[in-house]
Amino acid sequence: MDKILAIIPARSGSKRLVDKNIMYLQEKPLIAWSIEAAIKSKFIDRVVVSTDSFKYADIAKNYGALVPFIRKGMLALDSTPTFDVIEDVIKFYNSRQISYKYIILLQPTSPLRNEKHIDEAIELFFLKKANSIVSVCECEHSPLWTNVLSSDGSMDNFIKEDIKNLRSQDLPKYYRLNGAIFIAEISSYLKYKSFFMPNSFAYKMSTKESIDIDTEIDFLMAEILLNKKGLNGS
Repeated sequence: MDKILAIIPARSGSKRLVDKNIMYLQEKPLIAWSIEAAIKSKFIDRVVVSTDSFKYADIAKNYGALVPFIRKGMLALDSTPTFDVIEDVIKFYNSRQISYKYIILLQPTSPLRNEKHIDEAIELFFLKKANSIVSVCECEHSPLWTNVLSSDGSMDNFIKEDIKNLRSQDLPKYYRLNGAIFIAEISSYLKYKSFFMPNSFAYKMSTKESIDIDTEIDFLMAEILLNKKGLNGS
């Protein structure tokens, strides 16, 4: 099999939950959950953390990841596209004549995504002969029950007439991105500058396993879920 490079982006400038990527979730920093899951994968050849922080780099190395360079400040802004971060890593290895055919992006904010999910997503990627795989989960609430509000807060026509009397179980299933796993062939990713391209497929995960830590409530929820037997992947 051609080589697979895992990239875990972890910039230090989070504002809503300060230093969330290294906050301790149970017995280890948040980023360690993704590093260890990637290392345990049957398919991943190299696990790299891209960070602008020497402190984050030391933590990542302690858990087995490679940090071949410290990301430049211009690539660690709130507005920095994910593509630029990934391209930065790819260029680093290409400049050293180290080539990979595939990348898998693992956000450190998805601690309940484990090696089983990673390997299943990679297997699906090859089974489908896909250009990319993106992980999703079922929406907690149907988007059919959502709408914008007018300035006066009127609920007139908020729900379409043909669905307003339906039960939730009678509505079609909708899925959302959960941010846990993104896989692509590197050449296709560089061409489209996105994981969304022709011949992309979804890898489905449960809502519980799709917790994405952005706030303190998300963090507390992750702790609760990890305390439940069988959800920590260990």
